[in-house]
Amino acid sequence: MAESGFEKVAETSEVAPGEMKSIQLDGEELLLANVDGNYYVISDTCSHRGGPLSSGELNGDQVECPLHGAVFSVVTGDVVSPPASSGVPAREVRISGNEILVGPANR
Repeated sequence: MAESGFEKVAETSEVAPGEMKSIQLDGEELLLANVDGNYYVISDTCSHRGGPLSSGELNGDQVECPLHGAVFSVVTGDVVSPPASSGVPAREVRISGNEILVGPANR
C-alpha cells in the first residue's frame, strides 16, 4: 500500500541501473532515473527551453538535455552546466517492496 502522499509510478524492474524513463504524475511530466540502484525523480522539462530531459543522456547522476546540452543533477535537480540558469524540481522517492513511490510536488 502506498504511503500517505506517495504514489506508485513504476516497478523497480522497469528501470535498470543507468537508465531513465519518462513518467506522469498529477498531470506533470517527470523523469525517473536509476543511478546505481538508487531511484530519483526530477521534472522532465528542461528549465532552459522546455526540452524533454528523458530523451537526453544519463551520465552517472547527471542528465544532459537533448536540445541545447544543459546538464542537471538527477539527485537534486540543480543545474550542473549551462545554458540553463535554474534547476528543475526534484521529488522525494521511496521504495516499498518492488514499487517505486513518488512524493507530492514541493509547492
